[in-house]
Amino acid sequence: MKINTLYELLRHGVEKFASRTAFDMFNGESVTYAEVGRRAAAVQEALVGAGVKAGDKVALLSSSMPNWGICYLAVTSAGMVAVPILPDFSGPELDMIIAHSEAKALLVSDKLFSKLSKQTIDSLNIVIRTKNLGIIAQHVTATGSTAVPSPDDLAAIIYTSGTTSSPKGVMLTHKAICAQIDMDFGIFPIDETDVFLSVLPLSHTYECSIGLIYAFSKGARVVYLDRQPTASALMPALKAVRPTVMLIVPLIIEKIYRHQVQAKFNSNAFWRTLVGIGFMRRYLHRIAGKKLMKVFGGRLRFLGIGGAKLDTQAEQFMLEAKIPYAIGYGLTETAPLLAGAAPSQVRLGSTGPAAPGVQLRLENVNPDTQQGEIVALTPSVMLGYYKNPEETAKVFTPDGWFRTGDLGWLSPDGWLYIKGRLKNMIVGPSGENIYPEEIESVLNSHVFVADSLVTEKEGRLIALVHFNRDELE
Repeated sequence: MKINTLYELLRHGVEKFASRTAFDMFNGESVTYAEVGRRAAAVQEALVGAGVKAGDKVALLSSSMPNWGICYLAVTSAGMVAVPILPDFSGPELDMIIAHSEAKALLVSDKLFSKLSKQTIDSLNIVIRTKNLGIIAQHVTATGSTAVPSPDDLAAIIYTSGTTSSPKGVMLTHKAICAQIDMDFGIFPIDETDVFLSVLPLSHTYECSIGLIYAFSKGARVVYLDRQPTASALMPALKAVRPTVMLIVPLIIEKIYRHQVQAKFNSNAFWRTLVGIGFMRRYLHRIAGKKLMKVFGGRLRFLGIGGAKLDTQAEQFMLEAKIPYAIGYGLTETAPLLAGAAPSQVRLGSTGPAAPGVQLRLENVNPDTQQGEIVALTPSVMLGYYKNPEETAKVFTPDGWFRTGDLGWLSPDGWLYIKGRLKNMIVGPSGENIYPEEIESVLNSHVFVADSLVTEKEGRLIALVHFNRDELE
């Protein structure tokens, strides 16, 4: 069945997989697909009772939990527009985003509720607690409405920035979001036997599209952590859940590599000598990989990595260790996937070829490096930035392709290699192109460095380094 709207997604999941578990909280509640349908109906009833109509905006500000996905599907399947907001925005940024989006209602978790101003709360028709779907505040009692959305209707507005005078709210239609389902299935098929362990914020399009919507469309089970994915929180969850699929950002696997693998091989001259010999390094990486797969629960089929550049050493380890990883490439504006490959196809340093249904090309190509700006034609592209036509116009070519703002190189057979952000590129004193991301990758590979940012100041390169305090101590 081809799914074209989130209304169809919800109905399909509830009818086909009714008795199966849809969402779990690690060491907490389990929610079946049928229960997702019941709770979604209750959320819709509360919103309609507060005068919220189809087409109105509903903000979703919550930590990851089963009710996050339920609230998102309740809003979008009712023909309303979800506004998922990143939890790490400051209070004033949250107030600005809610005001800019013209949200009539708010679905919020307890800790994040305290970041909002009283003025913002008072401006909303209704505020619903995501933990138990109870009503925190209701300022309007009226009869709203729902409607069955069409594929071209607006489904979500996702804000990628909050502090600028013109916040950038990415407008995604039902068709754009649902196109990701077939795209994902064409790269890596899943079914109802798969178990996802979700560790990234659901307000990220990456986690929402693949870890929630794709999983829900195929009857898979998703387990959520109730805390940050630190080693102490992650290890017990991996052991108990034994996921088949996980989506992570590079920092998570880089930390595991540095602390569990690199630290061991750098511990004395004997290990350093062995790792310096190619065939021995590959052999040792393979042994380490088998141990790491056990740490991940022994059932992992797909470890998706996205959101930033992955350290080359860490990727080489995963490739040689035969970890079933794949690096995807995309943006919020493209819902998000543009390129990707299955674990059996990965190539070192590449994000894979264009995803099914996507076309990629390079513009303003440097004749020496053959690198240019990546532009894309995809069924998942945004309508534009909400109430920001000037910024929208800047990111589309005259023939309607989306400008990613990323520099890349395409191999003769169409595999994409990301080189860095166009805006971040620094031109050196001899005219050479310097990509800060490549320098940051080297700095971040040091055991004492948690993260870094390379920039230019007064003609010189400087690095702002965030140290790993635990390692230093």
